[in-house]
Amino acid sequence: MEINRVIDHTLLKPEASRVQIKKLCEEALKYNFKSVCINPYWVSYAKEILKNTEVLVCTVVGFPLGANTTALKAFETNEAVKNGADEIDMVINIGLLKNGELNLVKSDISEVVKAAQGKCVKVILETCLLSNTEIISACEISERAGANFVKTSTGFNVLGAKIEDVKLMKNTVGNKLEVKASGGIRDLKTAREMLDAGATRLGVSAGVQIMEELKNEY
Repeated sequence: MEINRVIDHTLLKPEASRVQIKKLCEEALKYNFKSVCINPYWVSYAKEILKNTEVLVCTVVGFPLGANTTALKAFETNEAVKNGADEIDMVINIGLLKNGELNLVKSDISEVVKAAQGKCVKVILETCLLSNTEIISACEISERAGANFVKTSTGFNVLGAKIEDVKLMKNTVGNKLEVKASGGIRDLKTAREMLDAGATRLGVSAGVQIMEELKNEY
């Protein structure tokens, strides 16, 4: 597995500027990362820079809390696709999940999947807020709702990706969905541990550092 092709090169800070988004895209082109992951406002700008390349544009929906209405999440998704997004990372409704309102959680994801019009949808679970039982439920619901990936974290909460959570997610979804590890992956060693645990995509803001570490091994 070429590690660059599993990296979503990420910049989701609220203060990210046009100059920084342009730099992110240029780095993604230099290292041929799988995608750039950016806030919705910057999708059309990034798409223009990355057109006719292998680098995808990924954006976030219901971010970072997941507590928007389903209609708003679907609208955000539709807008993102219209602006050129190739992938959607949506935040699950954590409160509904913890309250056991699983049909509403499924409907929330399903509407985003529908609005994505066949584009890849990754469901962010925010694992640091969930019990193991809730993580399993969230994975199963994501599969039934038609998502493509389950993802550990937004990177905006108390903890990011943990090896045990990635393993649990992978064991739950098997080969039916893929797993994205995100949050706190800042070096090559951690990136490899996440991949060994079953992740097939990494959401990282330290993509350049990871690639430089890899280069220095040879």
